[in-house]
Amino acid sequence: MEEYKIKDSLPQNEISFLEGPRSRWEDFKFVVKVALEFIRGFRALHFAGPCVTVFGSARFGEDSPYYQLTRKLSAEIARLGYTIMTGGGPGIMEAANRGAREAGGRSVGCNIILPMEQVPNPYLDLWVNIRYFFVRKTLLIKYSYVFVIMPGGFGTLDELFEAMTLIQTGKIKEFPVIIFCKDYHKDLLEHIDRMKERKTISPDDMSLFLVTDSIEEAIEHIRHSIRRFGLKPYKPRPIPWLFEKKSQQNRKSI
Repeated sequence: MEEYKIKDSLPQNEISFLEGPRSRWEDFKFVVKVALEFIRGFRALHFAGPCVTVFGSARFGEDSPYYQLTRKLSAEIARLGYTIMTGGGPGIMEAANRGAREAGGRSVGCNIILPMEQVPNPYLDLWVNIRYFFVRKTLLIKYSYVFVIMPGGFGTLDELFEAMTLIQTGKIKEFPVIIFCKDYHKDLLEHIDRMKERKTISPDDMSLFLVTDSIEEAIEHIRHSIRRFGLKPYKPRPIPWLFEKKSQQNRKSI
């Protein structure tokens, strides 16, 4: 595997930001760039929802059973009327977007700009390119009513615990978090049990997520959430002076 230095893999503006205190002017410019990135994401995804976000590794190919499982699961979720949202890249993300497309559902992505590995997959109806991971995570959570965790790496676990922390602390509602593939996540689940035993999380926190290998169980869990929260169809109206068009409105709703 080709070796590379961390600095070689980051945009220059991110390298300078992470080096510590800078001038107030440089920090102000960074804040403006982040704000503009949020606005661009909001404009792109305003008409995308309601969404289910599927998280998972970019490194599983089409021959992986995880890829095929994600594809089937996402097709069933799309048939409920949800838009499938992913990080927009290959692997599990591609499988989720592909399943939605094959089921006649809507498929969107928040693609992170990286020097390697990540390009938008071909099964997206709509995507937005994002430079900053924290902006991307916010967008993936903002528009979603369900979070599905498929096998993945550091990024997937980061997104899992971000969603559960927001639910645990009451920052968002108790929308379903579904962890798929018990065998893959066995050690992680044992560690969560250990946290409960040592009282760094409460026993009630164990109800914040469902662990399953069953597509049918996951779909029923999502249906229960629809009933519990009374989710209804919504169609935000385009605002002409913001250059929004009717074609941007979501095609499917709950």
